[in-house]
Amino acid sequence: MQTDPDRPTRPSRSPRPPGEPRWVAMFHDPASDSWRPAAQSPDRTPVLYAIGEMTQVVRARGDEVTVDLWGPRDGAWERFDPSPAVAPAAPQAAGPPPADGTARPGHARHTERMEDRRHQVLMAGLGKAGLFDLAPDDEAAVRTLVDRVDEATLRRVAHWLARSGAPVE
Repeated sequence: MQTDPDRPTRPSRSPRPPGEPRWVAMFHDPASDSWRPAAQSPDRTPVLYAIGEMTQVVRARGDEVTVDLWGPRDGAWERFDPSPAVAPAAPQAAGPPPADGTARPGHARHTERMEDRRHQVLMAGLGKAGLFDLAPDDEAAVRTLVDRVDEATLRRVAHWLARSGAPVE
């Protein structure tokens, strides 16, 4: 059988991780054509978060991402869909516009730190809801909320998002 050199090939599926079943993210290394465990935990949420973070880093380097998610089901290993942790690549949105220099330097730095903190709070909530790799319009919506909503309200929204991603008991 001949392969088309212009057609991208997906590597074979990852091997089952060794040991007792737990949540494991297996990333494919194209240089060695091998799979390696990149994140593991008894809980699914931290592994999905790690997949999202690692996906952004790999894509920022211009590389393609291939990941499999393994986890426990009825005491045995099972392969799961890693989505939504791995979504189509999204270009990074531009950061906030540079300060015009009219504000006091200390005040501008404090304002920037507070905006960064609000951004982190909202991104953490989105991550707990399973949303990691945001599209440009999602980034714009996050920036709008950070710019216009106070920290207490953003914390409440982040709490709602975290609850939406929590497993049902």
